[in-house]
Amino acid sequence: MVDSLISNIISSKCVMLTIKMKKGSPHVDKIFKIIALAAATYVLVIIAMIVINLVTGSAPVWQKEGISFLTGSDWNSVEDRESYGAFPYIMGTLVNAGIAMLIAVPLSFGIGMFLSELSPKLLRTPLAMVIELLAAIPSVVYGLWGLLVFRAYIQDWIETPLHNLFGDQSIIFAGTPFGLDILTASIILAIMIIPTIASISKEIMLAVPNSQREAAYMLGATKWEAFRLAVLPYSKSGLIGATILGLGRAVGETMAVTMLIGNATGAAAIPTSLFQPGQTLATIMANEFAEASQGGLHLAALVGIGLILFIMAFVINVVAHLLVAKVVKSHEGAVLA
Repeated sequence: MVDSLISNIISSKCVMLTIKMKKGSPHVDKIFKIIALAAATYVLVIIAMIVINLVTGSAPVWQKEGISFLTGSDWNSVEDRESYGAFPYIMGTLVNAGIAMLIAVPLSFGIGMFLSELSPKLLRTPLAMVIELLAAIPSVVYGLWGLLVFRAYIQDWIETPLHNLFGDQSIIFAGTPFGLDILTASIILAIMIIPTIASISKEIMLAVPNSQREAAYMLGATKWEAFRLAVLPYSKSGLIGATILGLGRAVGETMAVTMLIGNATGAAAIPTSLFQPGQTLATIMANEFAEASQGGLHLAALVGIGLILFIMAFVINVVAHLLVAKVVKSHEGAVLA
C-alpha cells in the first residue's frame, strides 16, 4: 500500500514537471539556441580576427619580399639592409617535428596497445592517469629539464659516440656534438607529444568492439595476431588522426624547443646535420619579437612567420579532426573494453 502510494506521488510529480517543461520549453529552447549560437560565433570571430591581424600585419613583408619570403634564406634585421626569408625556419620546423614523430609514434602506439590489450584492469587506469599527467606538464619545465639535465646525457651517450663512429664522413652526424641542437630538441619534443598520441590511441583501440577480438581468438589467433588482424585495421583511421594531432602540437611547440635547438639564424639554420643548431617558425618569433620595432619590416616578417605557422597548424588540426570524427562515427555504439 505504501509502495503504491509513493509510486502515485512520484508519477504525479513527473507529470506536473513534464507539463511545466512543455509550457516553458519554447522560451527555454530559444534562449539555449541563442547561447549556443553566440558561443559558436565567438569562436569563428576570434579565428577571423587572428587571420585578419596576421594578414594585415604581414602585408609589408609580402609586398617587399614576395614569394622569396617563402624560399629565401637571408635574415637581416639591420635598418636599410633588411632582408627576410622563412625557408630555413620552415625546414627547421618540418625536420624537428618529423624526427620527433619518428620517435614518438611507435612508442605511443606501443603504449596504447599495452593499455588497451595487455594491461590488467587494475593497472590500466592509474597508468593512463600518469600518461595524461605528462601532457599537463608545462613546456618550459620540459625545456629546463632538457637544458640542465637531459642535454648532458644526450651529448655524452648519443651524440659523441655517433660522431666518433661516423665523424664528418656522414652529413647527418657532422659537426661538433654540443647538446643544443636539432637532435636534442627533437627528442624532448617527442617526449612531450607521446602522452597526447598515446592517450588518443588508447581510447581508439578501446572503442574497437570486443566481438572483433573474440572472433580472432576463436580462429586461434595469438594476442599479437588478434591486434594486427582485428584491432589495427578497425582503428587505423583513428590512429592516423591521433598521429596528426601529435604533429600539430609538435609543429607549434615553442618554449622547450627554443631552449634546446641552438637558435641559429639565416642560412645557418637550414638543417643539414642532427648536431647542428637550428630554428623553427615558433622559436624565431619567440626569440626576436621583443627586438622588433613597432610598425617596422622586422615585425611584419615575424607576423608573416606567424601566418605561415598558423596555416600549417590549422591544416594539420582540420585533417586530424576529420579523421577522428570519421572513426568515431563508424564505431558509434561500439562496446568499450
